[in-house]
Amino acid sequence: MSVLNSSEIEITTFFLIGIPGLEYAHAWISIPICLMYLVAILGNCTILFVIRTEPSLHAPMYYFLSMLAISDLGLSLSSLPTMLRIFVFNATGISPNACFAQEFFIHGFTDMESSVLLIMSFDRFLAIRNPLRYSSILTSARVAKMGLVFLIKSMLLVLPFPFTLKRLAYCQKSLLSHSYCLHQDVMKLACSDNTVNFFYGFFVALCMMSDSMFIAVSYIFILKTVMGIGSHKERLKALNTCVSHICAVLIFYVPIIALASMHRFGKHKSPMAMILIADIFLLVPPLMNPIVYCVKTRQIREKVLGKLGLK
Repeated sequence: MSVLNSSEIEITTFFLIGIPGLEYAHAWISIPICLMYLVAILGNCTILFVIRTEPSLHAPMYYFLSMLAISDLGLSLSSLPTMLRIFVFNATGISPNACFAQEFFIHGFTDMESSVLLIMSFDRFLAIRNPLRYSSILTSARVAKMGLVFLIKSMLLVLPFPFTLKRLAYCQKSLLSHSYCLHQDVMKLACSDNTVNFFYGFFVALCMMSDSMFIAVSYIFILKTVMGIGSHKERLKALNTCVSHICAVLIFYVPIIALASMHRFGKHKSPMAMILIADIFLLVPPLMNPIVYCVKTRQIREKVLGKLGLK
């Protein structure tokens, strides 16, 4: 710690938290957590490998799925170091700079996943609304440009986070409320004015929520298009192509909306509930997305089983 003035001491180490009251069981809790990380990383790497090596999967839908897998890998690898240190080695300390870097990558990949889910909803609408022109509209070059634009947008959007946090003074509180660093969590530890952080964080949250609203609008148009299809069988077939994406949207947005609501409006929030929801937010989407797409997408399932020799 370094002295700011005669009455304030600057905090040089933040402390993350595991599961309160269950510190004695952290070693056992680390087993399912490590397994979840392992399955998530292997699952998303498998998706990327299969799409990369199978020419029949070189189509817009699967390119977007690759982007989703990359986002999930980024989320997993961003939180993995602190989660393992806490639950395996019971080491809760983290330097401010490392904390700022972690929250940048977590928020960056979170926004990237939100953006990918948005363009995947547009992809589904286009495939159902205009299937004959689908491939000519979403060419490989256009898909690559869209992915690059959204990647740059996501990173630039959260780039101010570490710099605005670094300018704050931390002199009283040092205990964070999660197993990893989040912008809204870190800024509450500051003993200096964090108004800029609050409003910019709120702006970033609104940008992400706008993605969810545009996804909802896309599905309104998808339902309108599907209802115009004469054959009941064809309507079900069209809707079935959206099931995997709907599951991915719910898996991603339900925990993040719950966590954001508890941070902003929860006056008597349960620390245990917040920690569990925060861990679900980072652990479950990267774990479940490859499983959902393998189960619900026949082409992916067949190619994965073929690679494993189980076809």
